[in-house]
Amino acid sequence: MAMNLIKKTSEYKIFKRGDERFAVQDATGKPVNGEEKVKILLAEELIKVTLPGASVEEEPAAEEPAEEVAEAAEATDAEEESDSGDESDSEEETTDA
Repeated sequence: MAMNLIKKTSEYKIFKRGDERFAVQDATGKPVNGEEKVKILLAEELIKVTLPGASVEEEPAAEEPAEEVAEAAEATDAEEESDSGDESDSEEETTDA
């Protein structure tokens, strides 16, 4: 994998790796990682940081089908109760006869 030099300053060098990610080296050639690397890449506008709050919007959408399922289950239960009531009536008719 070849790394292409994107930017060189007196403090660091930024490379783009073959897998489209970035590598940062300090002035001595040692790799820079973690928050320091993120700060450098953000300052150079090479990356954008997204907060993890975006997944919160998906949760209410996931709850709606669950409510629909619960309503459908209640409707099914109500039908079963009315059906079971009809069966007991028909049993009483056969016992009376």
